[in-house]
Amino acid sequence: MTKVLHFFKKDPVFTIALALAVVSVFFVPPNPAYLGYIDFSVIGTLFCLMCVVAGFRECGLLDWLSGRVLGMANHARTVSLLFVILCFFCSMLLTNDVSLMAFVPLTLVVLRSSSPLRIAWVVSLETTAANLGSMLTPIGNPQNLYLYSHYQMQPAAFFETVAPVCVVSFFLLVGCVFLSVRGKPLAPPQSAAPLEKRRLALHLALFLLCLLTVLRVLDYRVSVAAVLIALLFLDRRILPLVDYRLLGTFAAFFVLVGNLGSIEAVRGFLASAMEGREMVVSALVSQVTSNVPASILLSGFTDNGRALLLGTNIGGLGTLVASLASLISYRLYLRGEKAKPGLYLGLFTALNVTLLAVLLLFAQNVLL
Repeated sequence: MTKVLHFFKKDPVFTIALALAVVSVFFVPPNPAYLGYIDFSVIGTLFCLMCVVAGFRECGLLDWLSGRVLGMANHARTVSLLFVILCFFCSMLLTNDVSLMAFVPLTLVVLRSSSPLRIAWVVSLETTAANLGSMLTPIGNPQNLYLYSHYQMQPAAFFETVAPVCVVSFFLLVGCVFLSVRGKPLAPPQSAAPLEKRRLALHLALFLLCLLTVLRVLDYRVSVAAVLIALLFLDRRILPLVDYRLLGTFAAFFVLVGNLGSIEAVRGFLASAMEGREMVVSALVSQVTSNVPASILLSGFTDNGRALLLGTNIGGLGTLVASLASLISYRLYLRGEKAKPGLYLGLFTALNVTLLAVLLLFAQNVLL
């Protein structure tokens, strides 16, 4: 029983999603329509991507890339800028949470001689950069992958929607980096571990399959089968590293949204609440549920996929729980020697709430 309780306490979002799905079953008894609730294409593609990203991390690609960047910098502000830029662009392909898991711990080591204020500020900026940079691609974060598939968006329409906000976000973040003083020179970085080139080649090939699936060139079932077979025979250590709770969270929310959509009164209320206010409502809902559940929940009640895409991505800013990646980053920050939880939360919230307001105002023009 203790192990069971620990399992559910470890991931509150998964536990809440599962509990809500179970409650909804009492209002809509199981029936053949349940099979149509779950978007297996999204879950299958997300599984493949998580396998590939775990492979990139395990073969040393992220460490190698970090070492190359650190070799170009010798002052705290320069390092800060490089890490923020790295988080911003790497999140587009490696997802926001993976980028933060790769670079936040390294940041804490490299800036260990800096002040607690600088460390908290840089980690806050990295977190925000990963959340904002990931909006540019369908594979940058889970809600993008889901919405891209759910609304059957064309690649051009997707990029036209998010690119203006992403570009403005980048320059705002760079400006925030220069709010801090340059700082003293840092010690030279240690040599990065050598790349495992065979593993890297394998996961690059699997990553190409994932891209072809996202672009709808390849059926997701082919990709899932190829990834499973390749990993079972060539790199089976990757399979336990996949975040299966996240996949379970998606499945639970699919069931919940499907059941809510079957209740006419609930459907009418949510549809009227969303009408004409999709972006703002989804951004606000994300503040308390996080943006991934918000995108799944609200997509069943609006056809305005562009507004929901912008709302859930911008809605990843604001509170610490607005994006699951932000919670990951905060837990990593707390492991640092100079961690100051109150200082971090104050800086993070001030930065994110300000950017949330600015980008929501700007995004209104994008939708016009």
